[in-house]
Amino acid sequence: MNRILKTTAIAAAVMGFATAAQARDQVRIVGSSTVYPFASYVAEEFGATTDYPTPVIESTGSGGGLRLFCNGVGDDTPDITNASRRIKVSEFERCAENGVTDITEAMVGYDGIAFAQSSKNDAMNVTREQLFMALAAQVPVDGELVDNPYTQWNEIDSSLPAREIAVYGPPTTSGTRDAFEELVMEAASEDMEAYGGEAYTDIRSDGAYIDAGENDNLIVQRLSENTDAFGIFGYSFLEENGDTLIGSNIDGVAPTPEAIGSGEYPVSRSLFFYVKNQHADDVPAMYEYADLFMSEKMIGDMGYLKGIGLIPAPKEMRAELREQVANHKTLELSDIK
Repeated sequence: MNRILKTTAIAAAVMGFATAAQARDQVRIVGSSTVYPFASYVAEEFGATTDYPTPVIESTGSGGGLRLFCNGVGDDTPDITNASRRIKVSEFERCAENGVTDITEAMVGYDGIAFAQSSKNDAMNVTREQLFMALAAQVPVDGELVDNPYTQWNEIDSSLPAREIAVYGPPTTSGTRDAFEELVMEAASEDMEAYGGEAYTDIRSDGAYIDAGENDNLIVQRLSENTDAFGIFGYSFLEENGDTLIGSNIDGVAPTPEAIGSGEYPVSRSLFFYVKNQHADDVPAMYEYADLFMSEKMIGDMGYLKGIGLIPAPKEMRAELREQVANHKTLELSDIK
């Protein structure tokens, strides 16, 4: 982890996107806090093994990163953005409106969303429906939708602990938040008659869900201070802090690399970065960085990133994904619809 953290201090100092000519040797990256540790590892390796300076990375969240990325083409916009979900149609269209018309999508592997707590507690088995009932702004009670009345887990189900519902999680700009809403909130609510078959993703704002910002390490720290609380973050952070944290089984499946990679773990998602090809002439290091990220050395079955929590894609898929990035394949709207 020390290797990853070395880039953090650089990020804050440089992300004003200074326009000095020499800076254009330096790749500028924004985006997902989940992808950040992986991208930071690649960035440091890139700086150590090439003649280019270490790329600068800012953790802005997936939505925040794509907003900056899609602001336009030029020296005051990032070259690459990381995302813990796929780019949305609305984001792709905003990019096009602002002249960002040549983007390459890179899928680097898989990650699971962990629902974790201090390892001082016993592991908890929870279903997506129980998570929904704990965190939704409105829930069905006696056939009526009411403001969420639950303050303790055992009020939802007697099998759950008699502990206050306190969950540290990501903000609305986060791809992890988007994925949690889709894979947990939507999945649970669509099967509930009270919502008429419609997805319901509103998360309560009465203090039970605590917006912890884009720094997942801060959530990890909070869980060591408040051992009654839970946290929502990418599996890699659970892997890195396995001595102090324990993940919950969701729908009977533990968050393990095997279960995440196979899709058996119900809260699994793909991780991406997006390359602004229109910056290639002005930022020659950009493609070399992208190729290093997609290399077997990084995302392969024996790659460095697996050691810090990335779940590799199957070998044949990796080869196809690598070729798309190497050929700078332009992402089309039809690819994401």
